[in-house]
Amino acid sequence: MVVSMFQIILELPETGSIKDKRRLVKGLCERLRSKYRVSCAEVDLNDSLRWAQLGAALVSNSKEHGETVMRKALETVEIQAGLRVHDMQVHSEVFD
Repeated sequence: MVVSMFQIILELPETGSIKDKRRLVKGLCERLRSKYRVSCAEVDLNDSLRWAQLGAALVSNSKEHGETVMRKALETVEIQAGLRVHDMQVHSEVFD
């Protein structure tokens, strides 16, 4: 079993309230869930208006497949209007 995951820090310059930020993050996570079948959540920077840290994970039987899906999901985040990517990491763990 292989668990592939990504962590990303986003700048959200257009959010004026925590409610706006949560709506934006929730919509992004829903898109990633429906398009790539990954688990996604805001994992840190919850009270910040301008920053969000998201994490996503996928369980598969291949490290290559998992990391490919994670990179495609990151591309989707990068082209999202109004979001600036400041840091991203992709990682896989293999469990025997």
